[in-house]
Amino acid sequence: MVYFIQQTLVFCIPLMIVALAGVFAERSGIINIALEGIMVFGAFIGVLFVRMFLNMGFGPESGQFILLVVVIITMIFGGLFALLLAYASINLKADQTIGGTALNLLAPALVLFLILIISQQNVLNINSRYSSADLFMLFQEDFGLGTSYENPLGVIGNILFNKVFLTTVYAIVLYIVLSIILMKTKFGLHLRACGEHPQAADSLGINVYKMRYIGTVISGCLAAFGGFIYALTAAGCTSNGDVAGLGFLALAVMIFGNWNPVSIALAALLFGALKCISVGYPYIDFNGDGIYALTKLPINSHIYRILPYLITLVVLAFTSKKSRAPKAEGQPYDKEKR
Repeated sequence: MVYFIQQTLVFCIPLMIVALAGVFAERSGIINIALEGIMVFGAFIGVLFVRMFLNMGFGPESGQFILLVVVIITMIFGGLFALLLAYASINLKADQTIGGTALNLLAPALVLFLILIISQQNVLNINSRYSSADLFMLFQEDFGLGTSYENPLGVIGNILFNKVFLTTVYAIVLYIVLSIILMKTKFGLHLRACGEHPQAADSLGINVYKMRYIGTVISGCLAAFGGFIYALTAAGCTSNGDVAGLGFLALAVMIFGNWNPVSIALAALLFGALKCISVGYPYIDFNGDGIYALTKLPINSHIYRILPYLITLVVLAFTSKKSRAPKAEGQPYDKEKR
């Protein structure tokens, strides 16, 4: 059960943070279909800079420093990449869905081209000497909970304080802070107003163009961070131009969560559990009796692999009619036509 919950968090955390990225863009009025592409780009940038730090002589003792710096760099590059969507959508008033789709096509091609130049192969690894666990994983002794296998705080302690990636801590804190900013502050109110009634917001002195740029850039920063989290935790700190469709799953989580941070967190847990089952079903022991129940069921392994995407289609089919998107999302704003 501990393995199942920990692996669920591995997939839940990037889904949650990337879904929040979509919320910031769409609450400001910009449809960000490019979440998948920005995740791919963020995964590449994160792995590239970790590799650079390790090649400069840094080691596991500098893991926390490396991670903090690389997360900041990754988010900056993600924000810059999202500026392409922002400029096309806001200044050029291009179709936002087509613009996002173009970025989804551009990112993997660009990343694979750069990986081929850097490593002469189709996969970029951090370094042969270390794994991502060596560098960025926290164990219970790091929290002062002893060195024995059994955590003194029991199962919950084992889940929260043993074999936890630092990015999980960063992501949860960032998610809480940004959710409060979006839903409880004056800035968040202005941002949401631009996605609901931009003309009314403009009449009150709110710069709609500026707020949409900010929302899209924040969206790019978070999506890139989510891509790096995926590369670090689920992909073993490698980049190959793919994030297993988590960007599109994050869009489904956002819609299922009705653009609300609390609902999105719960939806991300559900989809994270499904993704965990699809990848790790042969190793899941629910009650610790040594029996891997999912392997005993008369279900083909391919069914487990398509389960998250199948459930996504079913969930969206039944819930999309009840979902309420921001009224002005996808609609270019023209100040002169008020």
